[in-house]
Amino acid sequence: MRKVLILLLVAAAVAAVLTGCKGEQKEASTEPATFQFTIYPGSRYLAQLTELTKQAHKTLEPDKEIPPTAIYDTDAPVDTVAQFYAKAYGFGNVAPDATNNLSAAKPPAYYRTGDLAADVKSIEPLLKKMNVNVDTSKASGHYRAAEIESKPNRPHVTVQRPYFDLTTGQVVDRTIILMAR
Repeated sequence: MRKVLILLLVAAAVAAVLTGCKGEQKEASTEPATFQFTIYPGSRYLAQLTELTKQAHKTLEPDKEIPPTAIYDTDAPVDTVAQFYAKAYGFGNVAPDATNNLSAAKPPAYYRTGDLAADVKSIEPLLKKMNVNVDTSKASGHYRAAEIESKPNRPHVTVQRPYFDLTTGQVVDRTIILMAR
């Protein structure tokens, strides 16, 4: 699951911004009417990136149905966006890490860090399979992310900043919001 999330976040860089969205909206799909994506105010929907992510999922698991997925971006800081989703999901605060101060239970919302170069390197075979050609040599630096656990009617949310844009081969200082069931 983490590899798929990393792939989805790295793939997030591929899209151009096509439309803007505000407030809560429901993703048009065959999912029950109660399933919804909570949209961070002022964020922009990344249609091409969302489709690329769905293609990646289909490439990784061709026999499985593609889960509802939506990707947005915003200029807002990771902390602000993570707190928005934690509150919207009823989780309270975002824990400083997955250990939640060495608690036995993993918190439903927590921060983590990562390395862009390592993440991009780990998905290079998938990019090759998908015929996505990009110079990954500029993928460098560390990022901060937050993981927000799914709820029965809401998707898992991953928030990350910065991210590596696969279309330009550049690190982008914006916050990506990946929602996937």
